[in-house]
Amino acid sequence: MMTIQQVIASLDVLAPPAYQESYDNCGLLVGQAAAPCKGVLCTLDVTEAVIAEAVAKGCNLVVAHHPIIFGGLKKLTGKNYIEKTVIAAIQNEVAIYAIHTNLDNVAHGVNQQIAHKLGLTQLQILVPKNQLLAKLSTYVPSAHLLQVQEALFEAGAGHIGAYSNCSFAVAGQGTFKAELGSNPFVGKHNERHTEQETKLEVLLPVHLQQSVLTALKKAHPYEEVAYELVTLNNAHQQVGSGMIGQLPNALTETDFLQLLKQVFGLSVVRHTPLLHKKVRTVAVCGGAGSFLISKAIAHEAQFLVTADVKYHEFFDANSRIVIADIGHWESEQFTPDIIIDFLRTKFTTFAVLKSLTNTNPIQYFV
Repeated sequence: MMTIQQVIASLDVLAPPAYQESYDNCGLLVGQAAAPCKGVLCTLDVTEAVIAEAVAKGCNLVVAHHPIIFGGLKKLTGKNYIEKTVIAAIQNEVAIYAIHTNLDNVAHGVNQQIAHKLGLTQLQILVPKNQLLAKLSTYVPSAHLLQVQEALFEAGAGHIGAYSNCSFAVAGQGTFKAELGSNPFVGKHNERHTEQETKLEVLLPVHLQQSVLTALKKAHPYEEVAYELVTLNNAHQQVGSGMIGQLPNALTETDFLQLLKQVFGLSVVRHTPLLHKKVRTVAVCGGAGSFLISKAIAHEAQFLVTADVKYHEFFDANSRIVIADIGHWESEQFTPDIIIDFLRTKFTTFAVLKSLTNTNPIQYFV
């Protein structure tokens, strides 16, 4: 039987924990990773009602976007909804896993889902993160280049945007002398040897550097592997905040607002004054995205679709963009579908279900 740890390992590929923000609390929050997984219930938030739903449906793992434990828990007395939910999970042996800002930050995550719902194309991360990439340079006997390349690619190196198996290789000559106590692959002890080698370079995510180096050393024929690993300041185009794209056809501002209401099931949209411009370029950010207002303006977006915008932050539109606040829950309501679609392709021995519990704490009187 599959374990909860195996599900976690798969989710960590979907949205690596290394990509969560420093203030976040992703990962396994409640439960034992070694326990067998009987079923998964996917939700935006975890509440007592969600735990009860999981129990009723035979699921012992809840995968949520928002972490139920965000700050420290010093007591479990049931005095608030967080403590009550954690107690219910423990009592019913239901594990809770959170996949939050790491799923926000990957290109195939929360913001892409919003963009696809709006029909946006030519998608790009609005603010890519830097210092997430490293360059590995190594020197390989030319006859063994292919096996080393394949090992590095398999370990996760060689991705640039939508391209995989990316590398650069240049032929040259390497020299070495095997000293006493060595076990050289080629050459003789105490004689300088010249070998036809290829310098191989690949990019890799910093968080995968240990597994990539392990793969390099395992595939490389030399006893001592020469390599250089350098962290880069390059922006990672597949990881970052927000997303920007193009509508297939320009809309009026009121027609775009109607599209928002239709797609996200809204009764109301909070927004800044309309500018009477055609809408073609749209920036989006699930959840609280007011920190991206200036970036959306710099990219000449006509709209920023987000949530949790404060009163004074609306002034930052400065008559250069329309900010549309559609609500936090509303902006992220399709997030569980990302997790469900992913897990159903990976696991077939247990049910992966979407929670039917509405966890939106905000209601509107219309």
